[in-house]
Amino acid sequence: MIVGLVAGALVLAACGGAGDTTGDDVLVSAASSLTEVFTEIEEAFESATPEIDVVLNIGGSSGLREQILAGAPADVFASANISNMDLVADAGDVEGDPAIFARNRLEIAVPTGNPGSVTGLADFSRDELLIGLCAEDVPCGDYGRQVLQRADVVPSVDTEEPNVRALLTKIEAGELDAGIVYVTDVVSTGGDVDGIEISDDDNVYADYPIAVLTDAPNGDAAAAFMAFVLSDEGRSILADHGFGLP
Repeated sequence: MIVGLVAGALVLAACGGAGDTTGDDVLVSAASSLTEVFTEIEEAFESATPEIDVVLNIGGSSGLREQILAGAPADVFASANISNMDLVADAGDVEGDPAIFARNRLEIAVPTGNPGSVTGLADFSRDELLIGLCAEDVPCGDYGRQVLQRADVVPSVDTEEPNVRALLTKIEAGELDAGIVYVTDVVSTGGDVDGIEISDDDNVYADYPIAVLTDAPNGDAAAAFMAFVLSDEGRSILADHGFGLP
């Protein structure tokens, strides 16, 4: 069961804070849309706890889930959706209850200057445009298709990318005319892609859960890292990168 921030933070603080860690690496498997924000959180956490080294494993949430279920070492899992976390929890690989730490929403991304003259979701059905989505088995692909379905648009898709960062890279390079990514991904490019808002009626909101894993090689450091993400400082960093807060 996914729980809120306060309860999750209190449980983790009781399990072990920064002073209780061993100094080993903490291995964090995090969704691709968390690349920039978790890089900054990593730096802030390591500054506060120099005895701990954070190692980020960034990828699509479904791929990370499969790595964990296959027994790959990991201390913390941060997913871009609840369903992948639930599958890990159902397998008995989550310690305690996951906590929702951030929220996101979808946005249309186009190359700078919008050469395809895209104005909204209806343009995703234009055969002459090069359109990209994330693959169906990753959260951004699932969310993107939900958005298009809500808008009653049948997309003309030219490529399906394994994660949102791969899709964003192609849009930024001008290889695609449009794609559906997270608002925070558009923010992360610093103006290297343009964003087009999706109406509230059509949009989908993503909840991001985080959890310490049952077989975490360094459970104390994992608990300290998760508590930092849930802390006021962690939440401030998330907000600075455009994430919503629960």
